[in-house]
Amino acid sequence: MKEDIKVFCAQASSFPAGIEAAFHQLENKLPDFEKRSVFGISYGDGKGNIIYKAAASLLQDDETNEGLESFTIKKGIYISELIQDFMNNIPQIGLTFQRMLKHPALDTGSYCLEWYKGKDVLCMVKLDTAKVAQSNVE
Repeated sequence: MKEDIKVFCAQASSFPAGIEAAFHQLENKLPDFEKRSVFGISYGDGKGNIIYKAAASLLQDDETNEGLESFTIKKGIYISELIQDFMNNIPQIGLTFQRMLKHPALDTGSYCLEWYKGKDVLCMVKLDTAKVAQSNVE
């Protein structure tokens, strides 16, 4: 990913049950929702729970919205896998992330990223650039 992506987020009340409601909240609070890139951001809380945030890109850098969290998806090197027609294979998302999180150059301080593209979802995990550079040298 060559550039940072600024987004607004709505945190799910629980995972996975609260995900759909978080996306509905986001859609209801953001004008021109259909013009935005849509993401899911998830990470562990250190206690065995998963925090999930529904996210949508800003249409303008100075855009504001009361009641929604602002967040920046960081540019960098990501591994990714496309899941086609994900609604007919939702368990594949979790399985894909489980596999990706075993990558030796994983950025352990990062998050799992879902980038929704119509009926498909691109699952992404950020890599640590120093670990990637080291593995290319060895």
